[in-house]
Amino acid sequence: MKSLFIGRFQPIHNGHIHTIKQILGKEEDIIIIIGSAQYSHTPDNPFSGGERVMFIKQALIDEKLPLDRICIVPVSDINIHPLWVSHMRSFAPYFDKAYSHNPLVKRLLEDGGIKTDSTKLLERSTYSGRHVRDLIRWNNSEWEKLVPKGVVKLIKKYKLDTRVQEIGETKTKR
Repeated sequence: MKSLFIGRFQPIHNGHIHTIKQILGKEEDIIIIIGSAQYSHTPDNPFSGGERVMFIKQALIDEKLPLDRICIVPVSDINIHPLWVSHMRSFAPYFDKAYSHNPLVKRLLEDGGIKTDSTKLLERSTYSGRHVRDLIRWNNSEWEKLVPKGVVKLIKKYKLDTRVQEIGETKTKR
């Protein structure tokens, strides 16, 4: 069985790894869908789609997870909710069901005829992308405990923590 795991992974953190391990433990292969892949350099989406692919691959390697059972696919948003599932399907290999902890995404998947499933979350208030980004923004090193070690190294190597801090208070026009 192949299952989607959908998220923005801004950045991937130990809560995501917890979910990936649960899905693999159900004997399901995983297609990791990186949503909003076209966005970067904003407070909510500081990392590019390519950077997120790099982070996820490093995290999977760090955790010694079976790369032959996991595929990573970046998908851009189209900002038309009723069409999003068709759009996402055009990028994803064939799959049987999907996992997401986002209520809107789950609703869109189910409305699109896709079976959804859930996993147990790992301390949602601690392990959330927003919390990790806030800690980085505030120059609080506690974020490093919430993210796989290899991802911390990549963020520091490419000075992406500095980017998060610099753009943290930026307001974009809507």
